[in-house]
Amino acid sequence: MVTVGMYYDVIPGQGPTFQDKFEAVIEALRAGEGHKSSFLYQRVDDPDSYAIISEWDDADAFYSFIRSDAFREVTAWGRSQILRNAPRHKIYPRSEDVGRPA
Repeated sequence: MVTVGMYYDVIPGQGPTFQDKFEAVIEALRAGEGHKSSFLYQRVDDPDSYAIISEWDDADAFYSFIRSDAFREVTAWGRSQILRNAPRHKIYPRSEDVGRPA
């Protein structure tokens, strides 16, 4: 299992629109093979910054999802209408794998 952080900075004032769109994103995530769960978080010190934290069976499942048409459609909309810069994605290692030899 891997945890993925997807980080988004929205245009000031577009937070409610981003949050509403998250419902559609969740549906796309749930349809993704290997997706386990996802949650939306909003930064306290910058309310126009969000993180979607997801758990996946493995990194390949996440990569397959971000190459999907569903993900491309959502991100194209976001880039053109709501995001103030490019989204960032990070795959975090499992805690039990930290410090182990590869």
